[in-house]
Amino acid sequence: MTHPPRTQRIATVTLNPAIDQTVSIPNFQADAVNRVAWKQDDAGGKGVNVASFLAEAGHKVSVTGFLGRENNALFKVLFQQKGIDDHFVNLPGETRVNIKIVDDAQGQVTDINYPGQSPTHLDVDGLRNVVHALTGSCDWFVFSGSVPAGLSTNIYDELIGPLKAQGKTVILDTSGDALRFGLPAKPDLIKPNRVELEEVLNTRLESHGAIVAAARELIDSGIRYVVVSMGGDGALFIDRTQAFHAQPPAVEIKSTVGAGDAMVAGTVAGLLGGESLRACATLATAFSMGALGQIGPRLPPMEQIHAMRHLVTVQEVR
Repeated sequence: MTHPPRTQRIATVTLNPAIDQTVSIPNFQADAVNRVAWKQDDAGGKGVNVASFLAEAGHKVSVTGFLGRENNALFKVLFQQKGIDDHFVNLPGETRVNIKIVDDAQGQVTDINYPGQSPTHLDVDGLRNVVHALTGSCDWFVFSGSVPAGLSTNIYDELIGPLKAQGKTVILDTSGDALRFGLPAKPDLIKPNRVELEEVLNTRLESHGAIVAAARELIDSGIRYVVVSMGGDGALFIDRTQAFHAQPPAVEIKSTVGAGDAMVAGTVAGLLGGESLRACATLATAFSMGALGQIGPRLPPMEQIHAMRHLVTVQEVR
């Protein structure tokens, strides 16, 4: 079982958070009148989810990024309930809403994602100041999610570089150009899915061996860990000398919201607890399994998470 060092604080940075609105509509149809059975609103965004999951696991967490003032109540309540220190830069207007239409009758999920806010240069300067201030209390930094419209695609490189120079441990979970331009900063860990890794490397990766070989090229450039999620095929956990394929059992999926973020949180929790890469793979996969069984970005009790670890099959990839 992971016992987090209580003296190490983690900061998550979410540039493009969202309110995740889950709406249940049985037999949903486009171009028709649909009736909502129930809905649920959650404070979300990838880094917010990671912070929430880590707080549930007993870690001390701070959060920052950009939030709209006009609809930040859900976030404030979440941070207060989880004991998360709030250092968000508040912007005029509203944080975006991401709608997930769940149709249990047809086994379908439809996503409708709104665009995010457009922070100004002054807002970005404010965020840089906050991140710099957090280096006084935080040793680990997790940067997660997309980049808002109008910001430079190399924003992660600009934010991560100074942290690495100070010896901080940095995790980057993003995709596309944000990942491509963030790699030169040499984050300690990245967590793309298979398609995102193929996109950033501009190559097809059709086997576990090919994924491991591609990840090792990134590791040779200075990145310590590469975690590649593969949906129903589990995930690969790779460092310079080892690679493990973690395969979860078949589980009932109630919602995919936050499953990837749970894997990031579980990996961080394992590394902070001094666990081996193989053990990190089981813990991260159990976190993700737990999130899949919940509506919205939530985890079951940690006792269940640790029980799920024993259900994960791990094989070394050579």
